[in-house]
Amino acid sequence: MTVKAMNAKEVTQKVFNNEDLFILDVRNEDSFQDWKIEGRNFDYLNIPYFDLLDGVEEIMDKLPKDKDILVVCAKEGSSVMVAEMISDEGVDVSYLEGGMKAWSEHLEPVKVGDLKDGGELYQFVRIGKGCLSYMVVSNGEAAIIDSTRMADIYTEFAQSVNARITHVFDTHLHADHISGGRIIAEDTGATYWLPPKDAEEVTFQYAALEDGNEVTIGNTKINIHALYSPGHTIGSTSFVVDEQYLMTGDILFIDSIGRPDLAGLAEDWVGDLRETLYTRYKELSNDLIVLPAHFMVIDELNEDGTVSEKLGVLYAQNHGLNINDESEFRSLVTENLPPQPNAYQEIRKTNMGKITPDRDQQREMEIGPNRCAVR
Repeated sequence: MTVKAMNAKEVTQKVFNNEDLFILDVRNEDSFQDWKIEGRNFDYLNIPYFDLLDGVEEIMDKLPKDKDILVVCAKEGSSVMVAEMISDEGVDVSYLEGGMKAWSEHLEPVKVGDLKDGGELYQFVRIGKGCLSYMVVSNGEAAIIDSTRMADIYTEFAQSVNARITHVFDTHLHADHISGGRIIAEDTGATYWLPPKDAEEVTFQYAALEDGNEVTIGNTKINIHALYSPGHTIGSTSFVVDEQYLMTGDILFIDSIGRPDLAGLAEDWVGDLRETLYTRYKELSNDLIVLPAHFMVIDELNEDGTVSEKLGVLYAQNHGLNINDESEFRSLVTENLPPQPNAYQEIRKTNMGKITPDRDQQREMEIGPNRCAVR
């Protein structure tokens, strides 16, 4: 039977389309439990590769006859060998091209909507890590918000829509992934914006992103308005785009709220977080469409693959926005938090420009899920 390579984009489309898929994950159990490919209609079997070195006969009755089978490992090699053994047993099977490292790096651009006077807004879904970044396009110009380190994907996409990148923003100093903002700005000549309260230790030049800053994109004057919104970090800044969209960074998610502890200052920042969520955002229109910098679970994806919801709906449904007792809120966001992101201290130092890990080191630092939310 045949063995096929299935790439991350093809798996992403199966996630978006709610298709069936059976995943045989041959990584160690702890790696599988920590982080795996998620889909609403995906089934899983985790058997470590070393348990299959003598053959796959004992697991053949656990493999479905009516679903596509995908073998997954960390880098690809082990999954190819297991897939070949399954094929020798007479079953069609695929392996994940590039393994979980490729899954971690895949970005899927999805159009969120149209802006006034012909502009467009795109969301880049980093499906394997839950990171969300954005591109605002208007009349030949583009702005990027919260980019990942895969800089070429943004510059190539801008070229494909005939736009020149003129501004790059980070809503805050990221701790769960390495920003591509500075590299994109250097490569394109764009202005790189960063909140100065998060940038006290950075080693490079940047434009200070302050509350009330207004940046326009293209001759049609698509407006990006900065709103100081501390809590996840002391400098966290949101954006109101085209008076339609609220980009919340890591302050507010669809099904949760941001955690204030990644710089070791949870007790200091919890009041800022509550002030942002319960006062600053409350003053905004309920009709604004919230676009966060992360999602936590696959159920947060809409039918078209985007992650978004109206602010008013979140105030009605998001538990983190409905805790009247301040002590209960403080307890929620400072106690019983999930583990901190892998290598988050090294990631913060990289985003400050203090260390310059090579590509392989950067990939290793980012392996695993994002953990920016209170759960």
